[in-house]
Amino acid sequence: MGTEDSFFRVLRRELEEVDVTIDRYMGILVARGRDPESIVLSAHIDRHGLLCTGPNEFQYAAFIAGNQGELFGDSVSEQMMASIADRFTGQRVQAHLPYTGTYLGQGTISSGRLCEYRRNLIFEIGGLEFLQPGTPISFLDRLRVTDTHLSAQLDNVLSVALIVYLFRNGFTGTALFTAQEEAGKSWRYALSWMLRESLSTSRLLVLDTSPYPSTEAAGAQELVLRGKDASAHFDPVFTREIEGKCLELGIRYSYKDRWIESENLTRPKPMSLGRTELGRLVAATDGRITGTTLQIPTTGYHTAEETASLDSVRAAIRLLSSF
Repeated sequence: MGTEDSFFRVLRRELEEVDVTIDRYMGILVARGRDPESIVLSAHIDRHGLLCTGPNEFQYAAFIAGNQGELFGDSVSEQMMASIADRFTGQRVQAHLPYTGTYLGQGTISSGRLCEYRRNLIFEIGGLEFLQPGTPISFLDRLRVTDTHLSAQLDNVLSVALIVYLFRNGFTGTALFTAQEEAGKSWRYALSWMLRESLSTSRLLVLDTSPYPSTEAAGAQELVLRGKDASAHFDPVFTREIEGKCLELGIRYSYKDRWIESENLTRPKPMSLGRTELGRLVAATDGRITGTTLQIPTTGYHTAEETASLDSVRAAIRLLSSF
């Protein structure tokens, strides 16, 4: 949502504790190990939140009018807007300054609705009527861990945590941490850095969570792969390599694009394949930059109670540690 600076600073402090080279550019933080060209991981760091856009008016930050030129109406987030509008009622939120993260106050979402004219979610919040336009508001959540699952606003801090863990345990490749993925802009920051470095690759591995409608559907696999999205086909060789590692390690996996296509056979309104950071990169570079995705299945997508199984997290660590 364009206010990720405080997250970037926290992440940089975490990475400075390990043996990596760190560079910060507009919209992206790059961490490089001792063998930076071996593999490139990517995770987005923007968090779901709201933005004050007028007197006591709050909109879903990713879809404000300034971002809609990057959106096509067929991303998973956009297609889910109407269905998630009422998920936030009663959610505690916190306002902060955009760049410093300084605390400004807390409030509670009393209602949320989809405005068909602005193509965005509009919220009413009690307690933050004094805020000025441009002020970001984040959801207040706490990590909850049971014997089998963990819950919080996981997308996409979970992938960030996995990469930091990998570096602490000897990962030697490159990691990209990008901003504004939810607004469809993160691929531009990744592309700008790759052009700066004159880098082309077929081994870009983008980490993320992947939404499912029920615990049973999410639990049908430990990890989610993709052969394509709505923008482009992914690299088949690297995708098969990841699939092979799943088979070798005994990890249950599925292909999300195949699952969606199968579900669409019986749905009156088809689901979109979604537009991912990787698909946009592949399309924009005619395949000079390509790779595949690795996702953790979750439920409660885009809420402060997004839930993933610990088995999926362990499977992701096992697979990524093989690099």
